[in-house]
Amino acid sequence: MRRTAAETREHVLAVAHDLFYWHGIRAVGIDRLAAEAGAAPTTLYRIFTDKDDLVAAYIERAHALSEAWFSTAVKNAGPDPLAQIDAAFVALADQLDPAKFRGCACMMALAEFPDPNLPAHKLAIASKRWIHTQFTEMTSRIEDIDASVLADQLTLIWEGANTSAAALGTDGPARQARTLAATALTAATTTPKRHTIG
Repeated sequence: MRRTAAETREHVLAVAHDLFYWHGIRAVGIDRLAAEAGAAPTTLYRIFTDKDDLVAAYIERAHALSEAWFSTAVKNAGPDPLAQIDAAFVALADQLDPAKFRGCACMMALAEFPDPNLPAHKLAIASKRWIHTQFTEMTSRIEDIDASVLADQLTLIWEGANTSAAALGTDGPARQARTLAATALTAATTTPKRHTIG
């Protein structure tokens, strides 16, 4: 069955995701990707300007997948921000399953593409900022706390879990992520907020 242009693009990106994620972006050439996707290299270049364009699309897709499960977990938790934050960390623990987790796709992209002018680098940074923004939005709905500090703490725990799970496995320090998040929430909600004058 012949694919539409949109279907071909998604198929190529799905194959690229598996190859880039498990083997490294720079380690996978266009010829290998084309062969795995069952397409000619010229087809790939009709869809993507060059490899940088393809890698940017891969990061965009990786973020969209992460955003989907994160947003679903938060939505299903109901309107309470404390429950939403907890649900996000429960969902993260599921995502860190070694069978489907090698590390954060965006962090790996940042390591391979340190040039801040490259689209892949910019998109990976944007994905990291998105997570921080989500925690900022949730913590801003918790009364009488320093929301920005708590959002920073939750983001650090989140990123630490991602990095630790990749290096030490889910049975290592990463298993403490949800507990650490709960501890940060408890500390924030039981410590009076300091108000400055001036």
